Amino acid sequence: MNHATLLDTLNACEEAVEWAETQPDLQTAWKACRRGDWMLWLLAKTSVDKNDPRLRLMACDFAEAVLHLVPEGEDRPRKTIETARRFAAGEVSEEELDRGARDARAAWVAAKNALADASAAWGSAWGSARAALVAWAASAAWGSASAALGALGDASAAWGSARAADRAAQSDIIRKYFPECPEVNYPQEAP
Repeated sequence: MNHATLLDTLNACEEAVEWAETQPDLQTAWKACRRGDWMLWLLAKTSVDKNDPRLRLMACDFAEAVLHLVPEGEDRPRKTIETARRFAAGEVSEEELDRGARDARAAWVAAKNALADASAAWGSAWGSARAALVAWAASAAWGSASAALGALGDASAAWGSARAADRAAQSDIIRKYFPECPEVNYPQEAP
């Protein structure tokens, strides 16, 4: 069975299978892939044990990649990542790891609540802005709509580029720990 057929048999998304068909084999595809989401999906279909420390270290790298989004002075996520790395190295107990995870969850809840508060304030501001916009729109609707569509297109393109860059960075992190595609668990034939 060739690699694209294998991916299809494993129910990979159509886009991934089509891309894989452009690659000569699975190892080449693994090394060339710039889609971390595809690689993580395939990694889950391999012989890698779920307790493999490389998976924990890889998750730590993913988490560190977004630490810049954590408010300044909020150290719980960073400390939890450090604890998880030490756990992977066998330097801390599972209890200490659990304590760090609880601290990280508390930080997440605090951030989520702050986001909800900001979202409510934004909704209120949006309502006011919308009322002002409706009053103004009668005189400048077409010109504004055209400009807005152009800006929306620019924003959409920027978001797409950022998403592609994030996926590429994720694929690099995955290859840091798994430079070669691990052995894939082939689906069993039905009797």
